[in-house]
Amino acid sequence: MIPIANAFEIIDRETPLLGIESVAISELCGRVLTEDIVADSDLPPFDRSQMDGYAVVAADTENAPVELRIVGESAAGRGWRGKVVSGDAVRIMTGAPVPDGADAVQKLELTAESETGSSVQIAEPTKPGRYIIAKGAETAAGTKIFASGELVTASMIASVAAFGYSNVRVGVRPKVAVLSTGSEIVPIDQTPQQDQIRNSNSPMIAALVRESGGTSIEHPLAADDVDGLTSAIGNAAAGSDILVITGGVSVGKYDLTKDVLRSLGAEIFFERVRLKPGKPAVFARLGKTLVFGLPGNPVSAAVTFHLFVRRAMRKMQGAAELGLRPGFAIAAKKAKGTAERDTFLPAAIGTDDTGRAVAVPLKWLGSSDFIGFSRADALIFVPAGTTYEAGDVVGTFLI
Repeated sequence: MIPIANAFEIIDRETPLLGIESVAISELCGRVLTEDIVADSDLPPFDRSQMDGYAVVAADTENAPVELRIVGESAAGRGWRGKVVSGDAVRIMTGAPVPDGADAVQKLELTAESETGSSVQIAEPTKPGRYIIAKGAETAAGTKIFASGELVTASMIASVAAFGYSNVRVGVRPKVAVLSTGSEIVPIDQTPQQDQIRNSNSPMIAALVRESGGTSIEHPLAADDVDGLTSAIGNAAAGSDILVITGGVSVGKYDLTKDVLRSLGAEIFFERVRLKPGKPAVFARLGKTLVFGLPGNPVSAAVTFHLFVRRAMRKMQGAAELGLRPGFAIAAKKAKGTAERDTFLPAAIGTDDTGRAVAVPLKWLGSSDFIGFSRADALIFVPAGTTYEAGDVVGTFLI
């Protein structure tokens, strides 16, 4: 068995970058940037009002209430181009440019405009800069907003659009073939007969592939048969950047995946990891295709996907951060590891009544219990030989 850290090093070493393509901003969310996003202008590009009200010279309001003459109006997209001098006021709307000479805004609720519209009473004083966002306060022209290697989220799209990036260079999506094996597995639209189960792994892995920024191709099930498995693996690997195989990687009589990979000429980089669940995970290359052989039990398959396959997919797209997002939380109850292997326990993250993050280990009956795992949004990391008690600080990884 190799340590998890060694497995990461091997994956990083053997995983190539796929290249760069340009996509429209409408297709950008979930992709990895391969160029910096740089502000092409100050933001805001002018002194901007935060309120509906009146732009004034703050010193004129020191002895409020005070009456000022209205000399114009500044609206969003239609600013007033005159110059405000002492005694003047300009009607102003939220988001509109503050006219030259004005150094404050008084909000509408503290004003009363005359019936003729020629003057306004300012009921309370305002101060220089009040209710104004200064030009460039949010960002200055030339500032790097997002860096190459960042994963684009929906909350980033407005910033990308604001600086004119209608098309953006990103890493090419990996094409990931998904192949589930096992003579006991039947398609999900069939009723299992005695000793059979439905194929839950392929839809799960395909969904995780899409969530990780790739395109998934689900292949027909392969039985525990050397000839059939050889054909299935060869077909699935062809034209794919990554092949994910679930099942057949342990040491039982019908665990044939590693033997078939070797017979096809695959180079196997590792085949046992000091990890629970997921010890028999395999990483190999067949031709130009990276191959991950994951355990058939769904929880083991999910954990090893999150740790290993996702990492390779992120590397292929040029991501700066390859691993799961780490954090810390208070263990809600006991979390026990094993003597020889690092353990990743499914958990739900919440908060307690003091505002602290809390990791709640989920009740599950082992690596086949995908029902228990289905509520997990994190993994608690328990180093080999360690047991955490309720109240201890534990390391977590969001999934």
